[in-house]
Amino acid sequence: MAANTRRVKSVEDSIRDTDEPEHRLKKNLSGLDLTVFGVGVIIGTGIFVLTGIVARDQAGPAVAISFVIAGVVCGLAAICYAEFASTVPVAGSAYTFSYATFGEFIAWIIGWDLVLELALGAATVSVGWSGYLNQLLDDIGTPLPSSIAGETATVNIPAILITLVMTGVLILGIKLSSRVTAIIVAIKLVVVLLVIGVGFFLTKAANYTPFVPPAEPAAAGEEGWLHTPLISLLTGFSPGTYGWGGVLAGAAIVFFAFIGFDIVATAAEETRDPKRDMPRGILGSLAICTLLYVMVSLVVVGMQNYTELSATAPLAGAFSANGWPVFASLISLGALAGLTSVVMILMLGQSRVLFAMSRDHLLPPGLAKVHPRYGTPYRITIVTGIVVALLAGFVPLTALAELVNIGTLFAFFLVSIGVWVLRRTRPDLHRSFRVPWVPVLPIISALASLWLMSNLPTDTWLRFIVWMALGVGMYFVYGRRRSRMATGERMSAADNIARR
Repeated sequence: MAANTRRVKSVEDSIRDTDEPEHRLKKNLSGLDLTVFGVGVIIGTGIFVLTGIVARDQAGPAVAISFVIAGVVCGLAAICYAEFASTVPVAGSAYTFSYATFGEFIAWIIGWDLVLELALGAATVSVGWSGYLNQLLDDIGTPLPSSIAGETATVNIPAILITLVMTGVLILGIKLSSRVTAIIVAIKLVVVLLVIGVGFFLTKAANYTPFVPPAEPAAAGEEGWLHTPLISLLTGFSPGTYGWGGVLAGAAIVFFAFIGFDIVATAAEETRDPKRDMPRGILGSLAICTLLYVMVSLVVVGMQNYTELSATAPLAGAFSANGWPVFASLISLGALAGLTSVVMILMLGQSRVLFAMSRDHLLPPGLAKVHPRYGTPYRITIVTGIVVALLAGFVPLTALAELVNIGTLFAFFLVSIGVWVLRRTRPDLHRSFRVPWVPVLPIISALASLWLMSNLPTDTWLRFIVWMALGVGMYFVYGRRRSRMATGERMSAADNIARR
């Protein structure tokens, strides 16, 4: 059994699968498209929503430092992703990379884990989108009832609707999706730059003091062990909130703001020149967004005292508190546009990962069917859209965000180690982009990911373990016996055509 679960799918086999007629995706993306995708998905809930939550509850004005720490961790992982995506330009991102290095079982685990990052991430952003919609409607005097919109909604109708609309756009083609994203990203960047430019003149020095608020232990009975960061539970050190412990805990949460550059890797199979454009798209989009995040977070906490920031719409709320309600409405409109692109691109990434798993028969192969006209994996996209809509409609934002973070960090850990493993097992592969200082940099990246994971609450770890256990069960019940590696269905495109 152990040998079966370590079946490794070679890089050559992975690339060969992309030429099968029934599974061939259209190669329509350029380097600019990839960068736009990256910026489009990275700038989203983290800057429009989580900034307020983390500043108010964990880090205070030092939320900017939390963003820097999370950005450094992501930068290390991004370098590892860039080597993999340019060397193995196949849909699936960390799933495909793991199949080529660790084998089928770990590939299944990481594919299952990516559902936490992508599907739950899309649902989280949809909930944030609903909150900004209600903020905008409230500004004009017609808010929706809290029972159907916002994080506390019983059934979040706007979140469900935006998810279903974006599902339709994804089905109609990758090029249409990139054009829609380009328009939305342009609107989003204008809004972000307005926030920085106008908000700078509304900042007050008093709001930055103290920059790192004094640590406050959790009140007795306020936080149980389930809500304590795992590292605190293991070491006995409980930093409570604020202080440098709060800054570090905040980094583990705002880390959610940076997920997105790895989504670029899922589109490798649809890129015209992945060896050149993948590293540019991944690293370029991450660098641009880190700078914008730090600047916006500094402006927002300077405009309004961190204890008063809104948890659902901090940017718009800060401008309203300064007597700029019209500008607040403009931000809400820009945030709506920005979060729309995030929902779409996260769902794009999820559908491509599940498409790769279905093509390998680890999931029902019928789901890997590509639309004859639009060249998109429409069946798995529809399934993804329905699942995300249900999650967005019924699960609160905070619970989703923490699960997304731990799932993403686990993927980063495996990809970082995988770069080192593939260097040792396949030194012959041509690598147009190479991670420097191997194995030191990949090991640092892996350890940094584990460190951020340890700062997440214990109950998040328990949910993660339960989710992984469920995935292991599904693999042994279905995927282990039905995968193409198990049944021997591994043939070149030429053989496939000849048999016809």
